[in-house]
Amino acid sequence: MRKEQHTKGWNEIKTNDSWAIFKIMGEFVYGFEKMSAIGPCVSIFGSARVREGQPYYDLAVKVAQRVAEAGYGIITGGGPGIMEAGNKGAHSAGGTSVGLNIDLPFEQHDNPYIDDDKSLDFDYFFVRKVMFVKYSQGFVVMPGGFGTLDEFFEALTLIQTHKIHTFPIILVGSEFWKGLMDWIKDTMLAAGNVSPRDLDLIKLVDTEDEVVEILDSFYKERDLSPNF
Repeated sequence: MRKEQHTKGWNEIKTNDSWAIFKIMGEFVYGFEKMSAIGPCVSIFGSARVREGQPYYDLAVKVAQRVAEAGYGIITGGGPGIMEAGNKGAHSAGGTSVGLNIDLPFEQHDNPYIDDDKSLDFDYFFVRKVMFVKYSQGFVVMPGGFGTLDEFFEALTLIQTHKIHTFPIILVGSEFWKGLMDWIKDTMLAAGNVSPRDLDLIKLVDTEDEVVEILDSFYKERDLSPNF
């Protein structure tokens, strides 16, 4: 009897998993249709816990302003902190301001600087990450936590393995990122787990002008298009 009960429960799980496919498909269709109409954008990542008036918040606003003035839209995760700063900078420059929101039990809520018709809501992190990668012409990575690192290393892995086209990945804040970059060079590279060429995928800067210079230089002779 006990074995039959376990089997019944397992079959119910498998049935639920099968139906979840349709919800996942729906999120992909929704995201693709909305994002494909927006045009060239740059994603800005960083901590949700940074507040207005703190140095990296203010720098993220400046970065987003300059990037928007250079003709790119801004995509963020739609929440507070650095995400809010990114949308605020885009909004103040009159640029496209996109928010890819995720349903979380804490920290996440829409910020007021997202364009009304460009606020998208997702239940699945992996669907949301596809939208960031597919429709971004560059990643600007401000200081952040685990989620920021997740996006950063996901993009590096996809480019390294040639699953997507190369695009600029820009770390902003050398004081914050120096320890990570030193570890990658002194430990990962020294162990042979990455190649020197892989390190060329990452740019480390401190100012908004440097961010725009890298983006403009990269796309001077390249098309702006979705990444896969």
